[in-house]
Amino acid sequence: MQQVMVIHGGDTFRTPEDCLVFLDREGDNLTLEDFQRKGWKSGLSTALGERFAVYAPSMPNKWDARYEQWKLWFEKVIALMDDGIVLVGHSLGGTFLAKYLSTERCPKKIRSVFLVAPCYNETGDGNREYLGGFLPPEDKRLFIEQAGKVFVYHSEDDDVVPFSSLADYQRDLPDATYRVFKDRGHFLQEEFPELVQDILSLK
Repeated sequence: MQQVMVIHGGDTFRTPEDCLVFLDREGDNLTLEDFQRKGWKSGLSTALGERFAVYAPSMPNKWDARYEQWKLWFEKVIALMDDGIVLVGHSLGGTFLAKYLSTERCPKKIRSVFLVAPCYNETGDGNREYLGGFLPPEDKRLFIEQAGKVFVYHSEDDDVVPFSSLADYQRDLPDATYRVFKDRGHFLQEEFPELVQDILSLK
């Protein structure tokens, strides 16, 4: 059975106060429907079928994420898994995988990596700083060496991750497969058939 690990997104802030301001502002716009949305990650296991086992660990403190905490937890989880794993990262989860696999030797062999709307820098203007420690290095030779087949997905109308991040990944990962959309936003839809098909197409 093919194992798939999905790393969700999160938020990073410079100070605890910045996080509180964000939560207060977001809380003013909440609706009960926000807590009923499932999204493509929760339906991925069903979409892929019985040949796949999908695992989606809850990463630490997603509202105020820190790289070292995610790194520790990721290593605890992946130690339980088999070689030949498929890794999927959405948003900050994709950025995490980009950094981790560029700076650390993964304890398991990787079959393929799927990065969905991964951020490359915080501001989209080339200002490579902060991002809560998740900032991936420009040197991705180790990533290329161990990531297997790589797919990257971005949408031109993403209002969370700057679309300019795509060009940065294309420069650093020239042999990856890129899927560019015009109308997927930050990929929060309930279905993601292109991702499903790409995973199913792995040989």
